[in-house]
Amino acid sequence: MSNSFMDEALAEARSAGERGEVPIGAVVVLDGAIVGRGGNRTREKNDITAHAEIEAIRAASGRLGQERLTGADLYVTLEPCAMCAAAISFARIRRVYYGAEDPKGGGVDHGGRFYAQPTCHHAPDVYSGISEGEAAAILRQFFRERREDD
Repeated sequence: MSNSFMDEALAEARSAGERGEVPIGAVVVLDGAIVGRGGNRTREKNDITAHAEIEAIRAASGRLGQERLTGADLYVTLEPCAMCAAAISFARIRRVYYGAEDPKGGGVDHGGRFYAQPTCHHAPDVYSGISEGEAAAILRQFFRERREDD
């Protein structure tokens, strides 16, 4: 299944990989338009919070001049971790569409399942498996190349 917004998130993931970052990308969409985009920048910024989702949320919030993104959707190439799931909730993102599952580090459908917790104040609708094969292939290739370089 292909989706033009997920295609944009995949492009952000590829760009992150080219920078030497783990290739994860995200875009925030509001009223049919991309209002924020981001790829992992944890190494570049020496900031462990600079995950793709948070970068895209920061960009959207800055562009719109507001901390809450009510009515916005987030497309991300990998299942969000617990930190990103919390940021998505706090930003009041309406829907999350993600590509590949992350059984080890995911916080939405794996691990702590952030949105299923009674302490979660806002749970977006979540749709998984969007361009899953391509998202997973980008990650596999990135880590394969890292192992070969060792």
